[in-house]
Amino acid sequence: MDTAPHANDPRWKHDGVRVVPGDRLDPNTAQTPGMDRKAAINFARVGAQKLWAGTVHIHANAKTGAHHHGPLESVIYVVRGRARMRWGERLEFTAEAGPGDFIYVPPFVPHQEINASATETLECVLVRSDGEAVAVNLDITPAEPPENVPWVDPTHPDPAAG
Repeated sequence: MDTAPHANDPRWKHDGVRVVPGDRLDPNTAQTPGMDRKAAINFARVGAQKLWAGTVHIHANAKTGAHHHGPLESVIYVVRGRARMRWGERLEFTAEAGPGDFIYVPPFVPHQEINASATETLECVLVRSDGEAVAVNLDITPAEPPENVPWVDPTHPDPAAG
């Protein structure tokens, strides 16, 4: 017996695809000084069970403290501006990303988000692998200067390596 809902089933009208207009994001979410977060997709707004998505605007010259997000994975998409990420046990590694770039932060990785511009707001889209706001602040003495780590994967070898 077929128990799947059919196209004319009225449940799909309210339990199907959701569109959250960009001008109706919810600022009632965890905030960090120098950053403005707004939720688009979460349990409260659309019933999302396994992810959180929204925007974050990082003020000019602002940065977070060292932290990690426990078992959550995070993806940051840079819309406008220049992001600098530092990570590692002493924040000893750094990489930058600009408009159109994606940043992946694995679970439990100590990191710091930085707006690399002293004059422009950094605008990003943020997606996390759970709706729970997990942020574990860390007391880390940063290494100075951090080691720059270019983006390299098996299909995009390091051009500086020859």
